[in-house]
Amino acid sequence: MTAADKPSEQRLTGRQSADFDLVVRGQRVSCGDTFASREVGVRDGKIAAIEPLGAGLSGARVVELAEDETLIPGLVDTHVHVNEPGRTEWEGFATATRAAAAGGVTTIVDMPLNSVPATVNVPALEYKRLFAAQNAFVDIGFWGGAIPGNKADLRPLHDDGVFGFKCFLLHSGVDEFPHLEADEMEEALAEIKTFNSLLIVHAEDSRTIDKAPQPNGNVYDTFLKSRPRGAENIAIAEVIERTRWTGGRSHILHLSSSDAIPMIRSAKNDGLDITVETCPHYLTLLAEEIPDGATAFKCCPPVREVSNREKLWEGLIDGTIDYIVSDHSPSTLELKDLGNGDFGVAWGGVSSLQLGLSLIWTEARRRGIGLERVLQWMSTRPAERVGLRGKGRLSLGYDADMAVFAPDEGYVVDAQRLNHKNPITPYQGKVLSGKVRTTFVGGHEVDYETPTGRLISRGQA
Repeated sequence: MTAADKPSEQRLTGRQSADFDLVVRGQRVSCGDTFASREVGVRDGKIAAIEPLGAGLSGARVVELAEDETLIPGLVDTHVHVNEPGRTEWEGFATATRAAAAGGVTTIVDMPLNSVPATVNVPALEYKRLFAAQNAFVDIGFWGGAIPGNKADLRPLHDDGVFGFKCFLLHSGVDEFPHLEADEMEEALAEIKTFNSLLIVHAEDSRTIDKAPQPNGNVYDTFLKSRPRGAENIAIAEVIERTRWTGGRSHILHLSSSDAIPMIRSAKNDGLDITVETCPHYLTLLAEEIPDGATAFKCCPPVREVSNREKLWEGLIDGTIDYIVSDHSPSTLELKDLGNGDFGVAWGGVSSLQLGLSLIWTEARRRGIGLERVLQWMSTRPAERVGLRGKGRLSLGYDADMAVFAPDEGYVVDAQRLNHKNPITPYQGKVLSGKVRTTFVGGHEVDYETPTGRLISRGQA
């Protein structure tokens, strides 16, 4: 982001002495379920005052929002693959966190793969933190991994601050992160229950996929048939029942099959401690519109049909689906097999960390859904689920993680202008509504040159 991206009408003034380090004033400031005219005072990285507009809070720096701007809490994205160290050519902490900040995301929780080594023991976690520490433009937390044979590593990882543990129920796509069978998942759930942690699950059934058609070729429908809804449905049923048997805490990642919504709703009604997320690509893209050979759209589980998408939105609105995260899963251009467009060969993952808020807001407003609901789905609820007690809302005592958002500003997606390391996106050329103009992390404006983000741990954030 350059200075040219900032609106000329945003006015900044300095004061020699003041009660606060930063004051933001505006006609539209997020106040939970509504927006109001407020002044927000920041001291030592925390929100220290919220007063009606006109209160005259004094700050060493004062930001006066333009008429078309809204102050929102920074988004919390708990599903990001940064891939550093080991696969930094796919992404890295510097590029990923710049992209996050440009999209209004002020906290990410990094997945235990596709870095090398995978984050499946304490030495691997500490090694990853060395790379993240100097390149954090937003706050960064970490997930641990649950794989065959690392049961003894789970408690030490928990004690070292991971927010929970990820497992797969089929091949993860990389050999250094093997999957768990259902019985092994149950064993992991029972183990982490002893210290009240959370198991997050990539829920697709390997046997169902093994019996499905092969995904080879450039026809998207062939790839879609290779990852049927039934594979998700069976695996999610396993997660539900193993959660029931163990009394553990579980979370279903990147839901794409709307067929699973009724059994998830039933599990919640039964009192199980289970939550579920979905992603912008499942809520905005349609299988019917994906061109042959367009491997930028490939992800696992896949983008499905329009009828499926509509039911996912219904599940969000009625609360069965808890929140929305990116599942930012980047790769190099070569791994996307752009030259051949073979869905069986291409890496499966969508890069959307910078675009998530605009994507969801564009679709939500078309459906008559207010920005306050979007912020619940993309900030408040993910923060609550993973235990980020000081994030996810603009409230007294919370971290001063904020974004200045212009909900009516439109723009055209240009992959070359995104902060992601590799310029590829299925949203290329798409017209979106809502632009993040400024992002604050801990009360500091992100300048995209000086990293001021922190590494955060469970229980400390």
